[in-house]
Amino acid sequence: MAKILVVDDSMLSRRMMRAILESDGHEVCEATDGMSGIERYFLEKPDLVTLDLTMEGIHGLDVLARIRQIDPLARVIVASADIQEATRALVMEAGAKAFVNKPFNPRQVLEAVHSALQGGAS
Repeated sequence: MAKILVVDDSMLSRRMMRAILESDGHEVCEATDGMSGIERYFLEKPDLVTLDLTMEGIHGLDVLARIRQIDPLARVIVASADIQEATRALVMEAGAKAFVNKPFNPRQVLEAVHSALQGGAS
């Protein structure tokens, strides 16, 4: 299966996402903020990233931009409690593969993960 980096400042969200991903056989690594997420991406070269938008320090959209600078083919799924269509559109324009809402729906998360992994780069 895939190596997936979970970038989220909420321990509860990271724990929930890890449980969903590991139940599907994926290897999970974590980062607790945007800067460490960028560093982990560079070092770990994961197949996929799940990324929170609202974090201390660097905002998720900036993290997405920096990860895509490191690797233009990076596959990123944004996971956020923000339900505004404008936010979703902004995230997709920035190069995310999918947008999943918090609290997580395991089926929705896994559908987004499978789609992103199969779909390759945008």
